[in-house]
This record gives sequence, C-alpha cells and structure tokens, in this order.
Amino acid sequence: MVLDTGSDVSWIQCLPCANCYEQSDAVFDPSASSSYTPLSCESPRCRDLGYGYACVNSTISSSSATTGSGGGDGDGAEGSCLYESWYGDNSFSIGDFATETVGFSREAEFSGLSIGCGHDNEGLFYGSAGILGLGAGSLSFVSQISARSLSYCLVDRDSIAASTLRIGSRHGGRAEITAPLIRNGTAIPYYYVELTGISVGGKMLDAPPSTFAVNVSNWGGGVILDTGTVVTRLFGKVYAALRDAFRAGTAALPAAEEWSIFDTCYNLTGLESVEVPTVAFHFPRGQELQLPAKNYLIPVDDAGTHCLAFAPSSVPANIIGSVQQQGIRVSIDLVRSRVGFTRRMC
Repeated sequence: MVLDTGSDVSWIQCLPCANCYEQSDAVFDPSASSSYTPLSCESPRCRDLGYGYACVNSTISSSSATTGSGGGDGDGAEGSCLYESWYGDNSFSIGDFATETVGFSREAEFSGLSIGCGHDNEGLFYGSAGILGLGAGSLSFVSQISARSLSYCLVDRDSIAASTLRIGSRHGGRAEITAPLIRNGTAIPYYYVELTGISVGGKMLDAPPSTFAVNVSNWGGGVILDTGTVVTRLFGKVYAALRDAFRAGTAALPAAEEWSIFDTCYNLTGLESVEVPTVAFHFPRGQELQLPAKNYLIPVDDAGTHCLAFAPSSVPANIIGSVQQQGIRVSIDLVRSRVGFTRRMC
C-alpha cells in the first residue's frame, strides 16, 4: 500500500473490480471475510467522510454483492455508505466504506477500523493494492488507533533496502532538527511544518517567512509534509526564485529540453560526476536541513537526462514531497506538536 501522510481514508482494491490496478497479491475479496462489515449512511464514520461520501440503496450498492457474514450496519433502508477519494494528480478510488480487522502481524491487529473497499480505482497508483491514510484527520489510520507519534524513512529510490514506518513509538535518539507542527482547522488531513526559508548555493531566496506561513484569515498557504506528492511544489514566485538561482549555479552544464512538469533539465550523458548548488530547507532557531543532491537533481529517462525535482504548486499551499524526504527520518510527534528530521537514520 502507498503510505500517504496527505490523506485520511485508507482503502484497498476489492472484488468485484470495475477498474483495478495490477497488483502482486490477490485482490481482496470481502465476501470471504467474516469481519468485513459495510457501514450505513447514518453511521458516524460515514458522516466523517464529509463531502467525500455518497449514499445508495443497499439493493443496488456494490456492497450487496460483497457483504461478508459480518453482518450489517449497512443493511436495510438506511442504505450503504460509499466513499470517494480524489488526489491532486486526478487519481481516485470509489467504493464501499466498511469496518474490518487490519493486521500487520499477529502482535498488531486492530478490529473495527474504517476502510474503503475500492471497486473503481484509476490514475497513477500503478502496482499498489491501495492507500494507507496517515493524515491528521479522524479517519486516518493513526487517528483510529489513537497513536501518539508517527515516524517514517523513505530510502533512496536506488536503494535495495526497505523503507520503514513506525507508529505509536518514538525512534531512538533525538532528531537533528525539530520544527513546530502546525494544525490547520479547515485543511484537517494535512501536517503543516513551520518553514522559514529556502537557500540555494548557501544564499537565501528572496522570500520572507510569511511566504511559508498558514494564512489564518483563509487557511491558505503553509508548508505541508506529504509522502503522497512526489516532488516538492512551491508557490509560483518562490519556485521561480529557486529555479533561477539553480540555473545560475549550473550554467556550465549542458541543458536539455523540458520534461513533463520539469522546466530545468540537463543532459548528463557521459559525465561521471557533476557539481550543483546546495539546496536547503530552513527552520526556526537557525536550523538548516541540507538536502542530498540526489533528492533534487533526478534522472527522468535512460538517456542521461536529469531534472530539477521541484515544480510550481497547483494548490494554495507549498508541499514538501517524497523525493525531497528520501533518506531522512521524519518523526511527527502528535502530542507535542512537532516534527523532527534526522539524516542517515533509515
């Protein structure tokens, strides 16, 4: 499953499938589960979906064909609860909302968790069996089990090691860098971190701290930690400043054509090593998180084309994506409301 700190609802692909991705394991069959229980439209968990739910009569719901022997909060005139999860890249999942027992091992099983049973799953989550929602809202996995903390480390894309996820316990050692975790009353699923600036080549971009602050009047702005977004997205002026500073520091490198969302690319064919400007995130109390070069100059094809892995934001917020988080342990303390960053602790 895809680990997503930017969404709440966890869902898995379910039979019968109108549209399902190819996945390595068998697609989940809820009719074979004695603990699978569809939720009714009147259930509190269904209402917690907010705008992302719909109600259908149980006689025409897909759940009528997949209801297991767990019975039925979803039976009867109330109708069945359907969820709709949409993502920034236009991927989506639609299906029945239900409770089920979720287990990671025999020592870690949780009964009665609300999950989506996805019958129509389309977009860019190729190869995955679903989404593990680790966001800040009430329906996320961490919220449903009342976890006090969340810690993960996404290994480099060329590593043979596995990424790690820890929920409910602290990782040993103090974080190198800590910053306040900011809550946004309207954008509930998101973890906002206090960022004070970005530097390229040791020089701060011309962007005041207010550029990265949550706007309390309309709850826009801010900086979101989102493992479900691939590359970091920045407000237009901030992105342009970063791009221009990076281009100035790489003028000697052979340029390549734009690639997909990337407008700053290079042809590095035949070059064993290159020098590029440092890129760093800055946090309160003068703390600096310098990114490894492989976290912001990435290969995009087999022909030696590498691109600057930042892009303009299409939403009213800045987003630190998964590529920039690789190789860095990110710890989210939900009790003390702070975020920690530690390099080389994967």
